[in-house]
Amino acid sequence: MDNLYKHNSGDPLSKEDLIRLNYTEWLVTNGLGGYASGTLGGTLTRVFHGYLISALSSPLGRTMMLNDILEELVLANGQTISLNGVQTEKGDYPGATAHLINFRLDFGLPVWTYEAGSLTIEKRVCLPHRQNTSYIDYRVTGGSGSAKLHLRPAVNMRGHESPVSSPIGSYMLTVRDHHYELKPPSEIPPLRMMLMGKDGHFAMDCRTFADVVYNIERSRGYEWRGDLWSPGYFSAAIGPGSDVTVVASTENWDVMSALHPHQAWDAEHDRKRRLLMEAHPGTCDQTCRELVWAADQFVFTPVGRQQDTARARAAGDEIRSIVAGYHWFTDWGRDTMISLEGLTLITGRQVQASYILRTFAHYIRDGLIPNMFPEGKTSGLYHTADATLWFFHALNKYLESANDRHLLNQLLPQLVDIIGHHLRGTLFNIHVDPADGLLVQGQEGYQLTWMDAKVGDWVVTPRRGKAVEINALWFNALKLLEKWLRGARRDSEADGMAEHAARASKSFNQRFWYEKGGYLYDVVDSEDGGDDASCRPNQIFAISLENPILDDSHWKAVVRTVKERLLTPVGLRSLAPGEKDYKPNYDGDLRSRDAAYHQGTVWAWLIGPFIDAWLKVHKGDLKTAREFLDGFKPHLQQACVGSISEIFDAEPPFTPRGCCAQAWSVAEVLRSFVKTSGIDTIEEKPAEMATAN
Repeated sequence: MDNLYKHNSGDPLSKEDLIRLNYTEWLVTNGLGGYASGTLGGTLTRVFHGYLISALSSPLGRTMMLNDILEELVLANGQTISLNGVQTEKGDYPGATAHLINFRLDFGLPVWTYEAGSLTIEKRVCLPHRQNTSYIDYRVTGGSGSAKLHLRPAVNMRGHESPVSSPIGSYMLTVRDHHYELKPPSEIPPLRMMLMGKDGHFAMDCRTFADVVYNIERSRGYEWRGDLWSPGYFSAAIGPGSDVTVVASTENWDVMSALHPHQAWDAEHDRKRRLLMEAHPGTCDQTCRELVWAADQFVFTPVGRQQDTARARAAGDEIRSIVAGYHWFTDWGRDTMISLEGLTLITGRQVQASYILRTFAHYIRDGLIPNMFPEGKTSGLYHTADATLWFFHALNKYLESANDRHLLNQLLPQLVDIIGHHLRGTLFNIHVDPADGLLVQGQEGYQLTWMDAKVGDWVVTPRRGKAVEINALWFNALKLLEKWLRGARRDSEADGMAEHAARASKSFNQRFWYEKGGYLYDVVDSEDGGDDASCRPNQIFAISLENPILDDSHWKAVVRTVKERLLTPVGLRSLAPGEKDYKPNYDGDLRSRDAAYHQGTVWAWLIGPFIDAWLKVHKGDLKTAREFLDGFKPHLQQACVGSISEIFDAEPPFTPRGCCAQAWSVAEVLRSFVKTSGIDTIEEKPAEMATAN
């Protein structure tokens, strides 16, 4: 993706330039849950920004290891040019500078181009797959002459969500044969660093950068000032034909020395090419290529859960999961199951999908899969009413793609047990109402649906009772299990599932149709005894799922209402304008943001089920369905370049908010692009895919 930022060398930075440089982000991941991330201009604005956030074993979890590298070019005449810097309250380092003339993505990886003195310098960042290692490479691509490049690592090693104000402590630097090991005063492992470059050396020059300002943290109501410490700086000669690379890692020296920087970059390019070659043929255009690479960022091996890894490998499997969003989410059951089709099946990663399904099947307890795995923990939390029902949906999509009868036979007893727990009643008051066959959920103090915002003891959208999408998912799960049981020639059990499904369907169509509004109630038999007529997107699942629970006579009215009141260029609003709790903007402190999280805020992932429902009502109208995705193309150059944000404000200009890269946003947009491409059979890819850049 070329020219995401362009600037003429020597021109002053405009206000628009500064906003673009300081608030547009990049992201590189390593397949372990670790990552590197920052702003285009190099200014730290989030607690999560750094060149190496390692995924470490429990109880550490993801850990900030290398926060920043301050870059200076020393010309032959002694002039020093800062290529980037940190913003402090004293203003001693300026942050983004005018020497950056271009930023682009190359195979999804960030590339900066600077003009300084007589040299044009290209900077790249690469994290080798499944290593906690970062390569930060500098090479001259134009100009003449030579200079010295000074690269100063700055650190405050901490949990990646720990406040930026966390005390630095005292570090111990060990040097041996140009290997540099920086050990913090804690259980965090040492940061190992190497410099590769001509005449390279390290100069001891300890510095503390006090009161570094993190502007996004300030706007979100969190700690926004903190200190960084540097033991000194690396120095190497740079000129035409010479590279300078800093390698930073928490791996052992043999691992981090295994690849020369060019080999690391080439290996990642080859891996990205293979991703394109294995993906669905409907991913051939540039937008879908970027989304295929974005999808890769979320599929990971949870290195912290070592017992699970040992168990899986003993059975000939691997443990896999999906990071729900960067930077702060871990793996969530609901997000994983919704994302599985777009992130793995559309991208040709059926084996990875099977590992994910087996991983979550291992954690089934009391008829539920986990809602989430907290950072640094080895066990999950189960407070969810829908994640388990989404498990049926994900499994069905996998079976359609891979025809893995062995996995189905292996899971069938667990699937029957899940339904049994729901029929009898399980945790959090999740149970089937014997009076009408509909699924009830809700317990005081818990948020069990996907609309799960909670501040302290305040559950913002409790939705306790019989929620519309929960019952759509329940019916779908019953019908899928009926099909699978019949395939296994267990007809008497299948008949039982069919009876439960028929009863739920009859009750649903009697209870959920809101005649006055011409759409579906969001919740019936709510905790206060009434029915909630709030116009929300949850009703779309009554049509969009494999087995729609809603009578088709109401499909057109529901789709029309959702289109007219909830559809935006970047997804569906979570509540229609005009409703009493509607909030047009998601901003302010945590309480203000969570109050708006599902009260109007737009969710990108909902475009997928909307398009599914649209095409059921408007069969064959792929052109219109494709147009619903147009707003996501420019968004790939905003927020986190090459990815899709979690949420957006409910009104124009639909400012992106929340996580800047979200799994189910990417998954459902990519799936929707493929679905509307008109290509639904696997065929040979165009030759251009092999060399796509």
